[in-house]
Amino acid sequence: MELRIRGDRAVLARPGGADLQEVDPGRLAIGADLAQALHEWARVASAVARAEPGMDAAHVVVTQRGRQLAARLSTVLGTPVRFADPVTGAEIVVEPPLRPPMVRRPPRRREPTPWFTGLTVSLFSAVVVVVGMLALAGTLARETNGWLATIAALVVTGGVAPSLWLGRRVLILRWAVFGAAGGLVLAWVGVLATVL
Repeated sequence: MELRIRGDRAVLARPGGADLQEVDPGRLAIGADLAQALHEWARVASAVARAEPGMDAAHVVVTQRGRQLAARLSTVLGTPVRFADPVTGAEIVVEPPLRPPMVRRPPRRREPTPWFTGLTVSLFSAVVVVVGMLALAGTLARETNGWLATIAALVVTGGVAPSLWLGRRVLILRWAVFGAAGGLVLAWVGVLATVL
């Protein structure tokens, strides 16, 4: 591809046998913003070329912007773009950037499982749940009715179960959750023994 200016419009020329075929950038799949930027650059470059000869700063800006647009075009098309500088007439070939090779991440090293600390937390939470459930069920069974103690234990279990289910995969809470779940199972054995 070659980036050129015809009049006040940018054109892309591609080899087509003995001569070059010129194509409007808007007809290619390069994006509307890039095509518009190319045409704006061509209008400015044409105006600078017609201006007085003492505008060196404008010439530098037009050349630099043309190179930038050629680089963007090269990236989008994935092919080298020959840039015909409208100020100096020099031709520059802009290569598309090389794609970096895919870098594989090293496998994550798993942290060791803190068995001693985790089992201690599980045991502590199991004891708290067992003592709490048995205190509730025992007091209700003695003071009122055994069925009321069973209903209260069901309400407590139904209230705690969703939290335990949600917390089972949270790394920090999982040990306490496992202990509380085990404590609920043990507490139900005690509740049923108390009621029956």
